[in-house]
Amino acid sequence: MFGIHDLALFIVSGLLLNIAPGPDSLLIMARSAGQGWRAGSAAALGIGSGTFVHIIGAALGLSAVLATSATAFTVVKMIGAAYLLYVGLGMLLSRKRGSAASTATPAVAPAPLPYRRIYLQGFLTNVLNPKVALFFLAFVPQFIEHDAPNKALAFVVLGCIFNFNGMLWCHFLAVFTALASQRIRVSAFVTQTINRLIGALFVSFGIKLALAPR
Repeated sequence: MFGIHDLALFIVSGLLLNIAPGPDSLLIMARSAGQGWRAGSAAALGIGSGTFVHIIGAALGLSAVLATSATAFTVVKMIGAAYLLYVGLGMLLSRKRGSAASTATPAVAPAPLPYRRIYLQGFLTNVLNPKVALFFLAFVPQFIEHDAPNKALAFVVLGCIFNFNGMLWCHFLAVFTALASQRIRVSAFVTQTINRLIGALFVSFGIKLALAPR
């Protein structure tokens, strides 16, 4: 159907790729641990929206431009790296809720972010990563027949399946992280420390992306 083959292998491979840790997973875990599963789900929905942009872009051939144009790839790469650095530094330098009232006051968790802003963080973290676009361009066509009547439609169908399965994993990760955080009852100081460690990882992801070859 739609000129697609080995659909079961595609689904299993896609799930394994989604489970692999990266900036998207870390953002979901950070928001879920700090603000609960709804915040993690907001980040997941943003990531899913960004993935859908990559799917449509790849189906229309925009990803091919990134693959063939050094200038286009570099521009998108540097914007994405700058955004990852921005998010990471924001986590590292996050102020405590209620600001700095007194040095004797026990550490409290970072101030919560609006869900709309968390959604936008997830969206931009994903959509500004050119490697995601190139991933779809390299991975999805392997499961489309050479004589498929409409390769773009087959690409979109496979991309939507990949994104749907990815959203299942992302929302599971959000709920699991939030429940684990509640059960362990991590102190505000530990929560803030974890938030800053994840911020440091985002900074490292940004530097790695900026230095990545084409």
